[in-house]
Amino acid sequence: MRLSLLAATTSARALRLVAFAAALSAPVALAPFVAPSPAIARGAPDSFADLAANVSDAVVNISATQMVTAPRPGGPHFQPGTPLDDMFEEFFKRRQGQGGGEEQRQRRANSLGSGFIIDPSGVVVTNNHVIADATEVHVILTDGRRLKAEIVGRDPKVDLAVLRVKSDKPLKAVKFGDSDKARVGDWVIAVGNPFGLGGSVTAGIVSARNRNIESGPYDNYIQTDAAINKGNSGGPLFNLDGEVVGVNTAILSPSGGSVGIGFATPANTVQPVVEQLLKFGETRRGWLGVRIQKVDDAIAESLNLGAKRGALVAGVDEKGPAKPAGLKAGDVIVKFDGKDVAQAGDLPKLVAAAPVGKDVEVVIMRDGKETTKTVRLGRLEDGEKLAKAEAKADAPADKPVVQTALGMDLATLGDDLRKKFKIADSVKGGVVVTRIDPASNAAEKQIKPGDVIQEVNQKTVHSPAELAAALKAAKNDGKKATLLLVAAPTGDVRFVPVTLD
Repeated sequence: MRLSLLAATTSARALRLVAFAAALSAPVALAPFVAPSPAIARGAPDSFADLAANVSDAVVNISATQMVTAPRPGGPHFQPGTPLDDMFEEFFKRRQGQGGGEEQRQRRANSLGSGFIIDPSGVVVTNNHVIADATEVHVILTDGRRLKAEIVGRDPKVDLAVLRVKSDKPLKAVKFGDSDKARVGDWVIAVGNPFGLGGSVTAGIVSARNRNIESGPYDNYIQTDAAINKGNSGGPLFNLDGEVVGVNTAILSPSGGSVGIGFATPANTVQPVVEQLLKFGETRRGWLGVRIQKVDDAIAESLNLGAKRGALVAGVDEKGPAKPAGLKAGDVIVKFDGKDVAQAGDLPKLVAAAPVGKDVEVVIMRDGKETTKTVRLGRLEDGEKLAKAEAKADAPADKPVVQTALGMDLATLGDDLRKKFKIADSVKGGVVVTRIDPASNAAEKQIKPGDVIQEVNQKTVHSPAELAAALKAAKNDGKKATLLLVAAPTGDVRFVPVTLD
């Protein structure tokens, strides 16, 4: 079965993934029916009509105008997302690449999404991808009025945008609910603008919570089987009290239509972002200044953690808050500001939600012992600007010295290898993997040519000779595996445990 994960706007295109379902062949024994206790024997509502009537006027259609490059001027045009569109797009791309197509040109295109009013004065919430790159945005009310919208602020990380419209009379508004109280199995309804048809209401339940679909650093989606389709993006997910518990953002689908797997950003994630965008026009998130990765069983054993937990610090920003507080690569953060960090994905959410400038206690595991550090948080957005503006220093040109270890050919990082493997300037030294034996354990751990080994067992290495010496020392100490700090050509770093045999 082909599955596609896509943002739910009418102009979105499907990213197709492949999955396989395994058939169950064993017979299944049927358990006897047990009647539910009176405390939980509540049926579905007789109707959602009153709820829908009460909230629908606060749900709006969003029309965004963008300037796009016409992919095939003069050729046939098909509805975006259809099989014919996919087939002919590839044909005309090849034809234009061979000089047979016309010169591309800019044209205006409209996309339709959904949104909802949270203040009678005209404050509207929607998804960022609904209005991304828009030259003009209009909000269409249920009474047919079309109001030009001002973009107050946007947050691509949580995929949110706040708009403002001016109306000659107060507008119907809805309020946020506590999404933490939404339980799996609770009834919810989605209201929006699927496929540009206008206000539509669908009902379902909360299917799951805290879903990570790897769309951003703060994923914790509510999953629902209420029908969500292209055009529902930015629309609200309501509980039975008429409160917004989520913003409909994405769907999982083989065809682009609803198959009962939709995702909504929880209201408790949305509200702080909306408040910051209204107050500052931008977000102001806490910044710790570390790069992290997941802790697997092999890493937990290498670092004497006892159990798989926490977020492993793969790198520390030189100008970030963690550096002066004494955090370093190889530390495992197990608690932040009094809250447990069960897995790596928990840490970015906790840090982002913390106030800028706050002194927080960070509990780490180092050398098998628990230590507490105090960090004064910076602002994430300032850190990102600093990283972009930082001067790029070219690495010195060294003649590569090649040596083999652990099934890898290794050489000192220099200009030639940096250019050959397109290694980012942010990678400031180490040993480049120039070739790898596909049968080696390093290859099994996804180390590839172009990766740069910067540390062996938390000790920096600058040359193949230093790396070989560090491996020899690990063997002499009786270690069965070594922990490598590996930088990808893009600059992303991670710890990789590799066997020494």
